[in-house]
Amino acid sequence: MNARINPARAAIVLGTRPEIIKLAGVIDGLGERGYVVHSGQHFDDELSAQFFADYDLPPPEVRLAGVGGVDRAGQFAEILRQLTAAFTADRPGAVIVQGDTNTAAAGAMAASFLDIPTVHVEAGLRSYDRAMPEEINRQLIGVVAELHCAPTPLSGAQLVAEGVPSERILLTGNTVVEATRMMLPDDAARDAALAAHQVTAGDYVLATIHRPENTDDADRLSVIMTALANLPCPVLLPLHPRTRAAIERAGLESLLTGMRVVAPLDHPTFLALASRARLLVSDSGGVQEECTVLKRPLVVLRNSTERPEAIDAGFARRWIPGPDLPELLAAAVADQDWGDGLATVSSPYGDGTASAAIVAAVLRMLDTAEIDFCVGARAR
Repeated sequence: MNARINPARAAIVLGTRPEIIKLAGVIDGLGERGYVVHSGQHFDDELSAQFFADYDLPPPEVRLAGVGGVDRAGQFAEILRQLTAAFTADRPGAVIVQGDTNTAAAGAMAASFLDIPTVHVEAGLRSYDRAMPEEINRQLIGVVAELHCAPTPLSGAQLVAEGVPSERILLTGNTVVEATRMMLPDDAARDAALAAHQVTAGDYVLATIHRPENTDDADRLSVIMTALANLPCPVLLPLHPRTRAAIERAGLESLLTGMRVVAPLDHPTFLALASRARLLVSDSGGVQEECTVLKRPLVVLRNSTERPEAIDAGFARRWIPGPDLPELLAAAVADQDWGDGLATVSSPYGDGTASAAIVAAVLRMLDTAEIDFCVGARAR
């Protein structure tokens, strides 16, 4: 079979639900000039299809097989192998990847091996914690990308410090801003979500825990669950399968009886509940960004973060779970001034036009094969 060349189209490579969320505006903006390649890293036919439907996106044109449920090395190798074959048979004009997943890193490497320009959305984030697999992925993509779409001045400066030419860095803001605004239900739907979960606005904590640093350490997980279970207000806990299994292994099921445990939530419902919560508690990267749009306070339970902007702006506080966590969380719940003071604080991630800026840059690349941007450009 002869290889095809489609220099006028960009392949948008994704494999997890957060990538769908953050690339939705780019996919929509590119229209027929882009097509989606789903690696299957977190592929679930029903759930992934719902995310595409929520954002009114076309289904993936290419789907990889045998990727989900295998170890990191096998996953990376399989994505790289299949993407290289797909791009060899049908060569796009550019490859777009987002964030720091195995899919993003393998997609960037496949494009690099074939000399296809790579566009990295959400480029330049750094935790400088090499114990995080995502940190390795971020740095790997940073080495091979042709265009780095940096969400904040800090991320752009970090790329410059690593030797990335400034003309290859575009300061865009973060696509999470427009995605959050688009998916946030109206007031009536938010009221309905709170009623369905039997919580009252401003009088509950919404918590999500799933990172291995918290779930794979039984003592640390016990500290977190104990702190949540003893808070003086209802705690709504959408329970990730990884966390549920870890709780069962550690024999901590009794700590769940004092909380309102629910299945993982769809994105609009999560945003509805987050927008009315007194406090958010999470180890998620995306929640660190979403809280700045929702104007809600967040306690980040992680060893390190690649998103210090939310902390610097006052939206988040990062704590490593330890013996003092119950006292710290109780004090955060009691700190009404923290949440009230965020109403007028601007998100450090831009004003919601990141996707449009990225689309314009990609179209320019496809049409002229030129990169003509500057890290000093205004964050949109």
